[in-house]
Amino acid sequence: MTAASFALFDTAIGRCAIIWRDQAVIGTALPEASNEKLRAAIARRFAGATEAAPPSSITGAMEAIRRLLLGEPENFSSIAIDLEGVAAFERRVLAAALRIPAGETRTYGDIAEALGAPGAARAVGAALGRNPIPIIIPCHRVLAADGRSGGFSAPGGASTKLRLLEIEGARRGSEPGLFERLPWRTKPSA
Repeated sequence: MTAASFALFDTAIGRCAIIWRDQAVIGTALPEASNEKLRAAIARRFAGATEAAPPSSITGAMEAIRRLLLGEPENFSSIAIDLEGVAAFERRVLAAALRIPAGETRTYGDIAEALGAPGAARAVGAALGRNPIPIIIPCHRVLAADGRSGGFSAPGGASTKLRLLEIEGARRGSEPGLFERLPWRTKPSA
């Protein structure tokens, strides 16, 4: 197995990173306070990864991420990802999240039920919290049952999650209007 490589790249929300091995994405990282902190986060998650010029397959993934973060609809299905070392249940959760279209959301409970594991919403949340490839695997599109953001392990936490959803013009998949009623979307009264 070859060593992992990474590249930093600019997006509409700041400098992100992509990590790959053998032409497949194994990780992404959202913006940190500085390039040094971003590189340190990569070093913690992907020990031994070296900064390198990305091959064309990875450059294509970077461009797709840039477009999504500009609010353009984007489908990541053609991007090769590698989830080696991710437990079977977590792979199923990540695969379910990958199927949520841009601009839509689901709840942790929706994902658990779709996996045939009703009552496993917390386990779904934990699996999404360990998502090695945020944005491409859109864990930000999964909300708590009450429509609140739930957790988000990326820098900036829930506010970053909500910003990503706003960029996508997100709405709750099966309940029109719910997303627009969320507390963070309402305008202050005059």
